[in-house]
Amino acid sequence: MMSKANDRRAVVTGAASGIGYAVVERLLDEGVAVLAVDINGKGMAPLAPLGAETLVASVADAEGRARIADAAGDIDYLVNSAGVLFVESIWDVSLDDWRRLYAVNVEGTFFLTQRLGRSIRDGGAIVNLASSSAKLSTTTEVTPYSSSKAAVVGITRSFAYALAPRVRVNAILPGIVDTPMQVAVLEKVGPMRGTTAEALHEGRLKSVPLSRSATPAECAGAIWWLLSDDAGYMTGQAINYTGGLVTW
Repeated sequence: MMSKANDRRAVVTGAASGIGYAVVERLLDEGVAVLAVDINGKGMAPLAPLGAETLVASVADAEGRARIADAAGDIDYLVNSAGVLFVESIWDVSLDDWRRLYAVNVEGTFFLTQRLGRSIRDGGAIVNLASSSAKLSTTTEVTPYSSSKAAVVGITRSFAYALAPRVRVNAILPGIVDTPMQVAVLEKVGPMRGTTAEALHEGRLKSVPLSRSATPAECAGAIWWLLSDDAGYMTGQAINYTGGLVTW
């Protein structure tokens, strides 16, 4: 059993909802001190009474990343969970939309890791949030998101080599997870395909061998394992967390 990490400190971005929020809760439960970061201060408010330090900042620009670095202090863990998604026909994606998404999902992950990676204490770890969309191309309405998550996998592998052997770097690729982002996707993609969000969700679950979606808390458990010493021989990996939807 993994022991409590009472002397460890983490930075978690995208902490206001979904998987990022659940990761903060799990790390606090494990005794880790957490700096929770998001542009949505209201969403993070319930984390402060639980013991998290919160910071309203954007990972998408240099000023925001500098503020995160200044507040981080000495850390052992970094979880790059901040991410955005928009739904649009592959034929109608604009350059401005593409750049806004990449600023968060790709530039945020790369440049925050670049800024904090070398100062993470020896034996620390980084987990980047990618997605099963990095390997699947079936939802063409979120193509920029899918490509950005493929980029996150490449970034993960490069930093795993750059920071070895001091710091481990892995990515997790969640599949269908019960998050606000997932609900928004279903509500927009359903009508685009001439169906309802409910019917689309049921159809997607039929493609999952475990026949269900994941909870954010389940994903947070897997992320904690990747951060922990129990995963001490794992780096440079892109771990599927998809209920069997993706096995390669």
